[in-house]
Amino acid sequence: MLKKLLLALITLVVLLVLIGFALPSAFKVERSIEINAPLARIYPLVYDPKAWTRWGVWYRRDPGMKLSYSGPPAGVGAKWSWQSAAEGNGDMEITTAEFDKRVAYKIGFPDYESTATGRLDFAKLSNAEKGVRVTWTAEGDVGANPIKHYVAAAMDRMLGPDFEGGLKNLKELAERPE
Repeated sequence: MLKKLLLALITLVVLLVLIGFALPSAFKVERSIEINAPLARIYPLVYDPKAWTRWGVWYRRDPGMKLSYSGPPAGVGAKWSWQSAAEGNGDMEITTAEFDKRVAYKIGFPDYESTATGRLDFAKLSNAEKGVRVTWTAEGDVGANPIKHYVAAAMDRMLGPDFEGGLKNLKELAERPE
């Protein structure tokens, strides 16, 4: 009986590893929202790392998060890092800042030996509508480890709700009367 149980367990582990190899290593998470505010109100909230604390869900979940900033105060080269028992440790750097198009960044999570890229793209709505469509995208590759392939497969479910919450917060902040 013990032999059968052990054989079943080994078979299950081998099967899970094989399935892991079949799963993709790359991931992409994307969410959008329409914000009824001019880009001039939205852009400063995105290209300035310190402004992310006003709308990012991670900062709201851990108000005690330790933040440090380096490089220029905003735009390309602006960097920030965080330490949080609840949200983990990481760092970000803005790599592209184009007022009427996008803000792109690279992000690292040293605890998981993981990096990714992301961007917030801006598209003005049609003349009949006022405002901007903001699309937040993150992409990465977890490498050859088949166990991490399960993480890549679940990334949309894990990160998507945070993007939705952050975009909702960004919308509320940008649409708030001055």
